[in-house]
Amino acid sequence: MLMPKRIKFRKSQRGSMRGKATRGHRVTFGDFGLQSTETAWITARQIEAGRIAASHFLRGEGKVWIRIFPHKPVSGKPLETRMGKGKGDTDFWAACVKPGTVLYEVGGIPEDVARQVLNRMSHKMPIKCRMARRQAAL
Repeated sequence: MLMPKRIKFRKSQRGSMRGKATRGHRVTFGDFGLQSTETAWITARQIEAGRIAASHFLRGEGKVWIRIFPHKPVSGKPLETRMGKGKGDTDFWAACVKPGTVLYEVGGIPEDVARQVLNRMSHKMPIKCRMARRQAAL
């Protein structure tokens, strides 16, 4: 599973995610990409599930790029624990995703195959996604 090698602080506050993505919103590595249309935290397990779905479908053809990384530690208290006694331990790692963020990219495959691959990946995501194409260089 994806997680940072080392971090400055073990626990973080929840924060707020407003607005649209200003970075990571264009397809740059591959030919087609899976772009988010909603705001969410995407866990490391969900990112890995999408990668596995793509690699199984492609069977070694083409290439897949993962464009998001889970930097955010999300803590949780155990069940049936009383209030207080401090913040819980890190439960999972999540990537903060805004609308417009490109989650995955695929390249080296035809458009109809790319559409099928990205559709399978989108079923593993907790948000609605759409297919994005690489824009011509200006």
